[in-house]
Amino acid sequence: MSQARVAILLSGRGSNFLELHGAMVRKEVPAEIALVVSNVAEAPGLEKARSLRLPTVCLPHRHEATREAHEAKVLAALGRAEVDWVCLAGYMRLLSASFVAEYPERILNIHPSLLPAFPGRNAQEQALEWGVRVSGCTVHLVDEELDHGPIVMQRVVPVHDDDNPISLSARILVEEHRIYPEALGRLLTERWRISGRRVIFS
Repeated sequence: MSQARVAILLSGRGSNFLELHGAMVRKEVPAEIALVVSNVAEAPGLEKARSLRLPTVCLPHRHEATREAHEAKVLAALGRAEVDWVCLAGYMRLLSASFVAEYPERILNIHPSLLPAFPGRNAQEQALEWGVRVSGCTVHLVDEELDHGPIVMQRVVPVHDDDNPISLSARILVEEHRIYPEALGRLLTERWRISGRRVIFS
């Protein structure tokens, strides 16, 4: 089986990127990281990628006049790296419809809630404010809307009475690290289709 060439887009620490990379190194996911892209020059995840001797590029969005101009540079970098799939790992930019159209059903994201509940930033704070008894994480294919595309996998995490955003985030992150490589591996090795708002594995 040939290895898929995966690009990682990140803006921060990159812990999910490291879990994906580790699963690839262990041959649990038939893929390789072809490029790590960050829009933040000081992102810890970018430095970690460099320390692993992975191809990296930093493309700060604040230097660009428009979102389209920034995305054009990102897409050009992905094209040069001959990327098959794109995995978002804490990438704090909403992708445009034209960007998504370049990799239809091949952009993956993980979000720290049970979507469609609590999209956007501060999902853990939203969960606590609403008083939910369970939260979790969701891996989904990306479309042009925020945290909206077809759901691939979810994992439930209980919300404890004494939880705060930090403790809940930490417990959800443990499951994120498990579910993201598993979801990518299944998409690459199993037959699947999209039915309504979910991915169905054959």
